[in-house]
Amino acid sequence: MKVFEVIKYPLMTERSVTLIESENKLTFVVNLKASKKDIRRAIEELYDVEVESVNTLISPNGEKRAFVKLYPEFNASDVAVQLGIL
Repeated sequence: MKVFEVIKYPLMTERSVTLIESENKLTFVVNLKASKKDIRRAIEELYDVEVESVNTLISPNGEKRAFVKLYPEFNASDVAVQLGIL
């Protein structure tokens, strides 16, 4: 799967802001067919960071969300500012 097909858009909710500040995690809505490896590769290539872990879930309205935890040397709030969500 191509990098630009994996990530649809960053998710900006109250919970996602809390995750950015407390756990160094970013939240994205991703393609339903994307695997965790695809998501990890896409985030690392697009935003020039290193990903520690990826957790996914499919929401009740049918969209797949990815919770991406970054290594401590990379700041999730810096990436969020770069994306324009903070």
